[in-house]
Amino acid sequence: MNCPAMRPELEALPDYMRDLPVDDRGFVVPWFVGWVDGKPEFRVFDPIKWLAAVQQKRCWVCGKHTGRKLVFVLGPMCGINRTTSEPGCHEQCARWSARNCPFLTLRMQRRRENDMPESACEAAGRAIKRNPGVALLWFCEKFQVFPDPKGAPLIEVGNPKRVEWYAHGRKATRAEIEESIQTGLPSLRELCSTPGDKASLDAYVARFYATVSLD
Repeated sequence: MNCPAMRPELEALPDYMRDLPVDDRGFVVPWFVGWVDGKPEFRVFDPIKWLAAVQQKRCWVCGKHTGRKLVFVLGPMCGINRTTSEPGCHEQCARWSARNCPFLTLRMQRRRENDMPESACEAAGRAIKRNPGVALLWFCEKFQVFPDPKGAPLIEVGNPKRVEWYAHGRKATRAEIEESIQTGLPSLRELCSTPGDKASLDAYVARFYATVSLD
């Protein structure tokens, strides 16, 4: 049986991703995606693969072993609190995703909440349901898993060795990065219920600007 052709606007796949399936619309199906009734459901991740990714250091996109060096694909707010629900990737897989994934490259793209599979679980943490407009690639060698109050695990990423910013399938401008940060911070502040929470957030923001290049 012939496999569907990849959409022509997508860049050539890096070596690690070349054996991933392609859906009937021409989109590459990352390793983490859950399958429902024989079709990929991009809004749902496979929890068994999540465990394999964090325990065995498998790439979240291609499923192959990463070794020590990891790249996490984050939104700016996840960069500020250094918390994410998604495991790390190979550098090539993370960069390809930042440049080609529709949600990461199209600012107006939104996650569909309707007709979710019955088996789908709400993501860990308190997600900010917006498209940040920029993708932050966070290069690091360490992370740790910790429980969310809801019981689902979350990931705290380590100090970044370096970062890269992308928007619209290309390197992001400083203005685009700053706009995404400033429009996201109010949502983070709404989650602060005590003066201590607000002070911690201010410290996280200061740490972020002190350690993360916006260029």
